[in-house]
Amino acid sequence: MTDRLPTPGRLRVAIVDDHAMFRTGVRTELERSGAVDVVGEAEDVDSAIELVRATAPDVVLLDVHMPGGGGGEVIRRCGPTTKSTFLALSVSDAAEDVIGIIRAGARGYVTKNISGDELVDSLARVAAGDAVFSPRLAGFVLDAFAGTIEVAQVDEDLDRLTEREREVMRLIARGYAYKEVAQELFISVKTVETHVSSVLRKLQLSSRHELTKWANDRRLI
Repeated sequence: MTDRLPTPGRLRVAIVDDHAMFRTGVRTELERSGAVDVVGEAEDVDSAIELVRATAPDVVLLDVHMPGGGGGEVIRRCGPTTKSTFLALSVSDAAEDVIGIIRAGARGYVTKNISGDELVDSLARVAAGDAVFSPRLAGFVLDAFAGTIEVAQVDEDLDRLTEREREVMRLIARGYAYKEVAQELFISVKTVETHVSSVLRKLQLSSRHELTKWANDRRLI
């Protein structure tokens, strides 16, 4: 949805994320800074495309995993003629997510544990033409271009999993309890259990320990 007319001189930002509560929190932090006008919000790829085309924000702050294809699909469908810059904001700090969204055309990638002030600074920097990454993520991009990460193999393995299964897999591999995963992703514990069983079956693994090793070997956690 689009919002009120922005204040001249402020950075014009669109927020794209499929979690309404998260969008509200980010919006509050950005508007509290006095340096940002949020020109609208979107919850999936189609609404994000419509929002970007309608408002032409300076920066689109977008999640990596969303219904309809994710942040990379938003960037691709907006096309090279868009004047908006894209900054990825995600709970994931997995190598293939970082590399994938940068290849799609994002100017930076920060994780959701970033502070409000840091986020405002990151938005301003990408709007000015800088590339911005959370500290350890820049290494993934360098490794990918240096050829030390086999991105194609990682992608092939992950193609077996749905977007939600990937999110659950990463959190479980990091040591989250089922209840913690449920709270993080706004789903039930039973749904988490179902996703974990599916992940183990698709990857031909037998335990959380094997899943953690599998994810760590591929630099997914």
